[in-house]
Amino acid sequence: MSTLPPTPPGFDHPEDDSASRSVYLRKPQILSRECVAQSRLFKVESLALRFSNGEERQFERLTGADRGAVMIVAMPDPDHVLLIREYAAGFEDYVLTLPKGLVDPGEDIITAANRELMEECGFGAHCIEPLVELSLAPNYMRHRMQVLLATDLYPKRLPGDEPEPLIVETHAIEEIPTLLLREDFHEARAIAALYIARDRLREEKRNNATDFL
Repeated sequence: MSTLPPTPPGFDHPEDDSASRSVYLRKPQILSRECVAQSRLFKVESLALRFSNGEERQFERLTGADRGAVMIVAMPDPDHVLLIREYAAGFEDYVLTLPKGLVDPGEDIITAANRELMEECGFGAHCIEPLVELSLAPNYMRHRMQVLLATDLYPKRLPGDEPEPLIVETHAIEEIPTLLLREDFHEARAIAALYIARDRLREEKRNNATDFL
């Protein structure tokens, strides 16, 4: 008969999961929270935490509107993807990345993705499907990005809130390793999104080829 190993302090065994012998940490108790700084876009919140083993720590995190955000892998044809060149204040330089933006009040992620694509690239998409949800620096913020694949594009321009026109470039999605050699292409979410989209497209091609056999 299978038995679970002893539970270390601060851990819980998942119910009905004796085969995996997995253990999970109990979440720490939030003793207090305080806003220590605030700007137009961000709030810095200090959290006093007590962990299940009795240790206490002070954590700080960035919080915002929590409206959600979208990043779009837009493909004008089956082999290429649209990238934008925009100024990144964090690096004080221009970077190459995927179109992205916040979800406006009342929008779902599909509508938001199509709007951002029209604003930043001058295209709409007849077909948009969610791919994955990504986070960024989860120790310091709870920001989540919904990545969507946009295909069957058509020309459509909407006015956006960018301070200057964005440069739109077309790159082969199979040439991600070449993009990674560039000094201006380094955003982790965009890199992950491209690899995920590329693998999805490869799988679809394999499945379509199998259907013809």
